[in-house]
Amino acid sequence: MQSPLPVRDGVNATRLRLPDEGPWDTAMDYMMHRWGHIDPQGIEDRFDAGEIVGEGGVPLTRHTRIEDHTFIWYYRTLPPETRLPVEISILHRDDHLLVVDKPHFLPTTPGGTYIQESALVRLRNQLDLPDLIPMHRLDRMTAGVLLFSTNPQTRGKYQVLFEKRQVQKDYECVSAAEPAPGHPAVEFPVVVRNRMTKSRSYLLAEVVEGEPNTETRIERLETFDAGAHPGAGGTAPAALARYRLEPHTGKTHQLRVHMASLGLGIVNDAFYPDLLDKAPDNFGKPLQLLARGIRFVDPVSGRPVEYRSGLELSEAVRARSRAAAEAPARTL
Repeated sequence: MQSPLPVRDGVNATRLRLPDEGPWDTAMDYMMHRWGHIDPQGIEDRFDAGEIVGEGGVPLTRHTRIEDHTFIWYYRTLPPETRLPVEISILHRDDHLLVVDKPHFLPTTPGGTYIQESALVRLRNQLDLPDLIPMHRLDRMTAGVLLFSTNPQTRGKYQVLFEKRQVQKDYECVSAAEPAPGHPAVEFPVVVRNRMTKSRSYLLAEVVEGEPNTETRIERLETFDAGAHPGAGGTAPAALARYRLEPHTGKTHQLRVHMASLGLGIVNDAFYPDLLDKAPDNFGKPLQLLARGIRFVDPVSGRPVEYRSGLELSEAVRARSRAAAEAPARTL
């Protein structure tokens, strides 16, 4: 349903469905029931100022009866946010698409404690694109290629590509070069298929019995010394490796779960294989998972296109730097 209120400060107005029945006579009575314990004067002021509207953008008053509207819209009061010390790079922009390199730690869309500090809101404000909408999502801790629609008139054409799985993605990660104790050796490339589920009330996704609903092809690209870096779960693997991951399905945390199921938990993963205690973001230790590329046939131009991330996984960069520094010593 189209909001009658425009985007403000990069954020959509909030839509609230009014109940069909209950002890409330007016829309304001219901809002007081929901949020009056937080800011009753603020709610009254918003109704008096005409800042809460119904269908068609009609301003509501303190006396608007609850049955007069099914939905109402209003702007939330946004708490102050500390800017995250990460930046977004633009890879491509045209009349239909915006393609960016999303950094680690920045969520794709507003949610929880991150509203202004989301890729969507930052880009709407930075580029003055209130109609910007993401075509897919990356986890907050995952970096890499992220597509946005800039044109509502052609948005549906790109949405169909994702719905029909006509978009190919590949990722990279850094994990241990060999599986953790208790896991069998892996012959690469390998395809992991299993059934995953994620509870609304439980933080993690898990593998369960049943018909597979996830599939990822995994290829090992290179190996290198781990140095003194502790791997996922606090262990210290003798060597690390960079892997290419090609998901053929798109379940939440699929790649992290599939790597962990092989005993190759991704470096700096605080969820898999073990859930670590919640801690403040450590910007020096990002999750070593990167959305490297995305390709599809552009539905507007009809041409095949591919967008590639310009970012590098920090552990791979460190490993190459160590190897370069040690190379002269080995040749003496």
